[in-house]
Amino acid sequence: MTSLRFILWFLLVGVWNTYFAFVESLGMNWGTMATHPLPPKIVVQLLKDNGIQKVKLFDADFNTMSALAGSGIEVMVAIPNNMLAMMNDYSTAKKWVDKNVTRYNFNGGVTIKYVAVGNEPFLSSYNGSFVNITYPALKNIQNALNDAGAGDKIKATVPLNADVYDGTVPSAGRFRSDISSQMTQIVQFLSQNNAPFTVNIYPFLSLYLNEGFPIDYAFFDGSSTPVVDGSITYTNVFDANFDTLVSALKAVGAGNMPIIVGEVGWPTEGDKHATSAYAQRFYKGLLPRLVQNIGTPLRPNQYIEVYLFGLLDEDYKSIAPGNFERHWGILKYDGQPKFQIDLTGQNRPITLVPAQGVEYLSKTWCVLDPNGNDMSKIGDKISWACTYSDCTALGYGSSCNGMDVNGNASYAFNMYFQVQNQVDGSCDFGGMAMTTTQDPSTAACNFTIQIKAAPFGSASERAPRVTVMILAAFILVLFFA
Repeated sequence: MTSLRFILWFLLVGVWNTYFAFVESLGMNWGTMATHPLPPKIVVQLLKDNGIQKVKLFDADFNTMSALAGSGIEVMVAIPNNMLAMMNDYSTAKKWVDKNVTRYNFNGGVTIKYVAVGNEPFLSSYNGSFVNITYPALKNIQNALNDAGAGDKIKATVPLNADVYDGTVPSAGRFRSDISSQMTQIVQFLSQNNAPFTVNIYPFLSLYLNEGFPIDYAFFDGSSTPVVDGSITYTNVFDANFDTLVSALKAVGAGNMPIIVGEVGWPTEGDKHATSAYAQRFYKGLLPRLVQNIGTPLRPNQYIEVYLFGLLDEDYKSIAPGNFERHWGILKYDGQPKFQIDLTGQNRPITLVPAQGVEYLSKTWCVLDPNGNDMSKIGDKISWACTYSDCTALGYGSSCNGMDVNGNASYAFNMYFQVQNQVDGSCDFGGMAMTTTQDPSTAACNFTIQIKAAPFGSASERAPRVTVMILAAFILVLFFA
């Protein structure tokens, strides 16, 4: 009987590890800049179905927090940049903590671990708007957490873009000269409170912003143009970027400070290098490194806490940085998988569990009417439609770029029609458009049907996973019989 129990226990462990073991350090960014965001309850179930145990938010929305309550998912809530000035007043910071942290800090509440103070507030493109108000806001929020008795478990941090430091090689990493004093203040305060440094690292942006950047260096499968830094050879930009930060921290006396990678990922649309194939290649290299705790040359064999960016596509984000900005999700806007990805880091050919219980608008599209009025104005109508909807898939290097002007018009008209919830009058365009129930999608270009913008019930688990759970339970019964 002892041998049988051992065999059954071995089978149970194998079942658990195969289906439920995920990268320990892996978290997910959950952004909601969408015209039709998925209901929070569906997203929380989606996270749970895929074994994602940590989530990073960009606000502290009540509906989102309520959906996370009791889930056991570890949360980083956030204070947007436009609230940093208000947080320079301690009483306001205390009220924010009471409303958005303390109220959820109970058994069965929300498992808040971090408060993100701002989001990349020192970006060069902000022209110093937040430089002098970020540190006071950070200080007040952490002190408010301490005064609320939560400071030992919940830490304030500032998610910063990798442009806050530079160096010709990683060992020469230093904080940017124009913000050196502010960065030193922030680092010292984080250290005093045992809080981590949070950085967003984007190998894709290195490739996008530098025409001559060697493409292999953005991935993890070797590079023909490595960077040699003394005795260390860097074969990918992620390691080099991370270690440049390590050197910058060391230069201000904080060489051992914990580092969280708050955002890292690869977009799938909006640029010639923003494709599902490249995204899959990137994650196939990144995830095994995380699960194996490979670390980096300056911090080898170490656990790195990482939040992928992001969970879902967001069609309402600004495209000022590039058309790709709306396509960072590992899932589509409706929570459906884009490509194969194995969050266990084993690189099995599997897809994520899709969102369950999603309700869509009717299967009706808006397309160009071949018998429409005054086709000379078609360009103006396309521009107008794209001003109020997401036409980034029509851009250079994107999936719908190869269509003719009629196809472009149909795509643009439909995107506007869907954003407007298919309401009467939203498929007219001066008599140029008509509705159809025949899907106009092509092999390369998908014509969207938008989801309903309404609350839904909780999602159910995917049948195969339920089957595995039943099998595990059956083994347990036999084991303890």
